[in-house]
Amino acid sequence: MAAQADSMTTGFAASPPRARRPLPWITAAAVLVSALALVPLTFIIWIAIQTGWATTWALVVRPRVGELLVNTALLVLLTVPVCAVLSIALAWLTERTDLPGARLWSLLAVAPLAIPAFVHSYAWVTMLPGFHGLPAGVLISVIAYFPFLYLPVAASLRRLDPALEDAAASLGLGPARVFLRVVLPQLRLAICGGSLLVGLHLLAEYGLFVFVRFDTFTTAIVDQFQSTFNGPAATMLAGVLVACCLALLAFEMLVRGEERYARVGSGAARLRPPSRLGRLTLPALALPLLVALLSLGVPLVVIARWLTAGGVAVWRLDEIGLALGQTLFLALAGGLLATVAGIPIAWLSIRAPGKLQRVLEGLNYTVGALPGVVVALALVTITVTVMLPLYQTLVTILIAYALMFLPRAIISLRASIAQAPIELERAAAGLGRPPMRALWATTIRLSAPGAAAGMALAALGITNELTATQMLAPNGTRTLALAFWAYSGEIDYAAAAPYAAIMVVLSLPLTFLLYAQSKRMAGR
Repeated sequence: MAAQADSMTTGFAASPPRARRPLPWITAAAVLVSALALVPLTFIIWIAIQTGWATTWALVVRPRVGELLVNTALLVLLTVPVCAVLSIALAWLTERTDLPGARLWSLLAVAPLAIPAFVHSYAWVTMLPGFHGLPAGVLISVIAYFPFLYLPVAASLRRLDPALEDAAASLGLGPARVFLRVVLPQLRLAICGGSLLVGLHLLAEYGLFVFVRFDTFTTAIVDQFQSTFNGPAATMLAGVLVACCLALLAFEMLVRGEERYARVGSGAARLRPPSRLGRLTLPALALPLLVALLSLGVPLVVIARWLTAGGVAVWRLDEIGLALGQTLFLALAGGLLATVAGIPIAWLSIRAPGKLQRVLEGLNYTVGALPGVVVALALVTITVTVMLPLYQTLVTILIAYALMFLPRAIISLRASIAQAPIELERAAAGLGRPPMRALWATTIRLSAPGAAAGMALAALGITNELTATQMLAPNGTRTLALAFWAYSGEIDYAAAAPYAAIMVVLSLPLTFLLYAQSKRMAGR
């Protein structure tokens, strides 16, 4: 019986799909996008060559780098597992149990995405001025970033075939063993993708950790450039950060594997009856309530307090209107560009995995982990040297956004494409449709919810971006994030509060779109 259970629990993920030959135009598009991603990495290597081996080695092998490496490693090792456990627990409660108000708690679990990470930090620090260091960094990172894991895990739970769990239960497995041996393995793609996204954010985040005075590679890189303008020293720190990203990416690929996650047919059309909590209802309610208070209650109360303290004087409508319009335009244009650029790479990742695909995907994830200041400096160097007319233009800033937030689009697209059976593409091709039309009629249309979610995630990131916007945006650009950062840097928290409030309100529709699309993917 145990052997039968082991065999059954793998479900439709037991064997990897047969890789198909990639379409030439998709491969060419993926190579072109990845070639652009090489620009920041080439910039780091070029600076290292110019600096010389001896100086480069001295800049990398020093106590400060070791301290930053320990800080960054501790931050990732503590934050990502906590986010994973919290997200799985919340997803199970809201999707698989009779938790009262499950739909409301599910929406509240996604809502923290509407609050920028540095606004979370701003709220906690102004409420608890002595809250600093690693504990503050981990707590605020968890409440700011766990929705990146909750969304894909909850969506996957909705789509799972309940027949597999019923079969495992009929073989004598208890609820805990059914979850560990049937459900959890099928959540692997969602957990790996979400964890990678959280890890990349931790490596690249700046504003959150500046507020809590916790040094990471990103804060050290920006400080180095702003205080001493020592390009080689900061660039070498960026090189170590790239190595950290490669290690994280390699681990995610190892854990993810190449198993199949789609099946032909309706599969999970039958909804599984919710598990009854019974006496555990009140303790179960405590978890989403506590998370909502920490992730939503604290920042919203603090923003409201500062708005009340500032009164009408802090609402400078001319400045706010200009910042709002520029933020909306940049977020929508950059999000669309990142999503379109991510389609060929995501398709190769699922439909034609191989060495080339892994290299191309790795390049884009690596750039996604770089601080905005490094990407910006690379593009500044290129434009000033060989393409001066593009310096500080809309084209340059949009390219920077696409490079920085491409991983968000790729992860959403990859999960959505993985749920679209490859047999549909083959059937369309067998009916005589050209490859492009077959792809459009099947996979692209079925992946539309993932594309919308990826665009929303990228737009959220662009709305909150600071360093690259400061360096690359055309003269006169003043986004909501830049205005907030300028006032908070002057310790004028009341003047910064309107911009924080507007960023939250602006992000709410995008956050709700993510929530609605995740529901729609499960046919709800």
